[in-house]
Amino acid sequence: MSRSAQLPRKVRVFAPASVSNLGCGFDIFGMALERPGDEVVVRAAEGSGIVSVSVTGDGGRVPMDPARNAAALAVDGVLDRLDSAAGVAIEVRKGIPLASGLGGSAASAVAGAVAADALLGGDLDRTALLECAMIGELKGSGADHADNAAPSLVGGFVLVLPGRPPKMVQLPTPDDLMVAVAHPAMEVETRRARMILGDTIPLSAGVQQWGNAAGMVAGLLSGDWELIARCMCDAVAEPMRAQLVPGFEAVKASAIEAGAVAAGLSGSGPSVLALCRGRAAAEGAAAAMAEAFHDAAGVSSDLVVSRANAEGARILEVT
Repeated sequence: MSRSAQLPRKVRVFAPASVSNLGCGFDIFGMALERPGDEVVVRAAEGSGIVSVSVTGDGGRVPMDPARNAAALAVDGVLDRLDSAAGVAIEVRKGIPLASGLGGSAASAVAGAVAADALLGGDLDRTALLECAMIGELKGSGADHADNAAPSLVGGFVLVLPGRPPKMVQLPTPDDLMVAVAHPAMEVETRRARMILGDTIPLSAGVQQWGNAAGMVAGLLSGDWELIARCMCDAVAEPMRAQLVPGFEAVKASAIEAGAVAAGLSGSGPSVLALCRGRAAAEGAAAAMAEAFHDAAGVSSDLVVSRANAEGARILEVT
């Protein structure tokens, strides 16, 4: 039987943006958003391995070299995992702004891994797909972490335990939880944002961070908004990364004043996220953050108001 009779010729996959860290969960907490997201198309092609890579929606900035492209590296991880010599062509359609703190490289990598697995009929499990996506995320962000890739893959609010293999734990969220995100017209390069953190922290900061992370899990499990608000506080990364985002403190304060439960950097920034109870509060917080970015830093902002995306990556087309 021919390949065309057994397997598809093209698979198109959407993977959503995500917010990560959520205050206390540096490198271990992430939550998928309903939008925006990246799409990756993987096609069967003559030859072996990754035959070509194209990218749209990036202004010509995302590398098309398979050894430097997050989606291509994830696809190559799938080919290696399946011990496949198939030839594939990759098309990346960027919908997530670059260097925005919304998990753009992770989404591309996730979409690439899911699409390649579907094209080749591999039926890899979620952990294997995450490991393939992390190969691309490592190149895209310079760090071997899955706090963006995991929620983009499986959806929802996810705790990712470090180590190999990575362990994903999907946590429940209150029914009225909404996220407001303000993405200002500025960029923070993830590698730089990680470099300023160094390798050590004071013991007191570690104790505070561990307590807040445990409290956040407890708050989500019990629906305790007071506990969630108290614990969405970053004692490790945000105090140093705030300097990379002009106007951050004013933007964070504006979200709280507008009714958000808590606010902080999304990943390394520059996007600022606010956890809110209900859509009205989230829309108010988003508008307030945009105004504060304009007043404090003189920049406009793109706004997202979203529930947790419970679905994660999804296949849009198989032909």
